[in-house]
Amino acid sequence: GMEIYDADDYHSPENKKKMAEGIPLNDEDRIPWLCALHDILRREDSCRQDAILACSALKKMYRRVLVSGASAIESNQPEQPGENAALKILFVHLDGPMDIIAGRLKKRRGHFMPPELLKSQFDALEPPSAPENFITVSLEKSLPEIVLEIQRAIFQG
Repeated sequence: GMEIYDADDYHSPENKKKMAEGIPLNDEDRIPWLCALHDILRREDSCRQDAILACSALKKMYRRVLVSGASAIESNQPEQPGENAALKILFVHLDGPMDIIAGRLKKRRGHFMPPELLKSQFDALEPPSAPENFITVSLEKSLPEIVLEIQRAIFQG
């Protein structure tokens, strides 16, 4: 009963072209994309609709933008309660060795991000930590086990 969004669908044509050429995105490339994703999540929240967003929110700052929007860029703190209060988001950190993820990327067809960019993502990765609202799920588990673990966290939290 939840809407599912793939963040890759919301990259600008410029970002997609850059990645297709094997050039990693930088913060300047990603911030407008993350703000647009925040707006989608904000819209769903205002309709009291839960949503799932598949997104490589690699850095703590990126996750703050998803929670609080553009204001998170100027400050290191989420927005205060009020009209634009921070969204309640459970981040699911899918954790696994680079070789497993690389194998999955190589099987993907027709996607603009080549597997060669995976190392740049690992280099940029800042795994979630307290006080962020997150769970870590191993990619070495089976898909049904991964889904079950995420479902438990969503419905128990």
